[in-house]
Amino acid sequence: MDKLVIEGGNKLKGSVRISGAKNGSLALIPATILAPGVYHLWNTPMLRDVWTMSQLMNSLGTFCELNDHDLFIDSRNINKFEAPYELVKKMRASFYVLGPLVARFGYAKVSLPGGCAWGPRPVDLHLKGLEKLGAEIEIEEGYVIAKAKKLKGSRFHFDISSVGATGNIMMAATLAEGTTILTNAAIEPEITALARFLVKMGAKIDGIGTTTLCIEGVDELKPINETTIPDRIEAGTYLIAGAMTKSEIEVTNVNSYHLSSLLAKLEETGCEIDVNQDKIALKMEDAPLPIDFITAPYPGLPTDLQAQWIAYMLASNGTSKVIDTIYTDRFKHVPELQRLGANIQMIENTAIVEGNHKLKGAPVMSSDLRGSASLVLAGLIAEGRTEVHRIYHLDRGYENMEGKLSSIGAIVNRVKSELI
Repeated sequence: MDKLVIEGGNKLKGSVRISGAKNGSLALIPATILAPGVYHLWNTPMLRDVWTMSQLMNSLGTFCELNDHDLFIDSRNINKFEAPYELVKKMRASFYVLGPLVARFGYAKVSLPGGCAWGPRPVDLHLKGLEKLGAEIEIEEGYVIAKAKKLKGSRFHFDISSVGATGNIMMAATLAEGTTILTNAAIEPEITALARFLVKMGAKIDGIGTTTLCIEGVDELKPINETTIPDRIEAGTYLIAGAMTKSEIEVTNVNSYHLSSLLAKLEETGCEIDVNQDKIALKMEDAPLPIDFITAPYPGLPTDLQAQWIAYMLASNGTSKVIDTIYTDRFKHVPELQRLGANIQMIENTAIVEGNHKLKGAPVMSSDLRGSASLVLAGLIAEGRTEVHRIYHLDRGYENMEGKLSSIGAIVNRVKSELI
């Protein structure tokens, strides 16, 4: 098992190229189940989660191979319709195969998912949506079994805007008989990219980018090639790293529109931001102003940047509040930040962050993907040496983070860890 060792106190300078979106890629891959054929998905990030999804797809009978960010998929020979627990437990996005399997083959058996070690994230909206499309749903021994001779279009309202459920039901509806209308659908960029991917395959979807999707089912879809959109969360993480170290950096291969809410917040803290096509330049000279951060569904501030913002506010010159309205118990990184000397008080889903406290390096433990990133960021400004253990969480969503940070002046090394 590996750990990252960080020597804090260095300013950053230079350019970081942002990888393809983890969550975007994890939506596109299972969509290839819908139409047998050969696909190339370019700009695919080389991540643990992508590898896990590829393994799951291979277990169904597809052939997936990732070579230098080009993911080759051959979905012509799918002959199994079960997603086993040993794979699904590693990553909640594995549940995405449910809709495509039942839509194309009329049957799917998918383990209830696992994923990060925080918070209940139920799959009831996925199941209710498929039931509205005519699927018979049973849960047996930890597995969801879905059956349908032919899915039929229907109207479904998401009580809570859900990225995963929107993607799953939208994929299933493309091959349903008749018209499906989804209301209060998620509008995150990764869902919009999935919808456009499906349209290129031959699906008929109106309302892309809005909370109401109208999907007219078709008899068949065709395989295509696609380029994965940039990862807005990775980009946001590096921008925050530049800001909290009072540095001047640039991120490239980004879509600045996807980062509008974050860029506005960074400017409130005192950052100079310059957007030029697919590049964002950031310059920060002083300690950041303490600015509150309240997560919300897109286009609001992402819950996936909540942990990084807490780390950022530790460098501020005052007190701020970070409130997560999406996942109210997603704060397992806070006790680890406190090990570095952070002054953070928790009141339910609100972190009250006191800046102006020197952090000192110490061993800390990752418990989830974004929390891991916050520990790395805190290590960049901590005095001395910080060791971030269990970075397999980090590897789920950040490609070569130590290499990218090192390329812009940080002292970060990956070494073997004695901890399990």
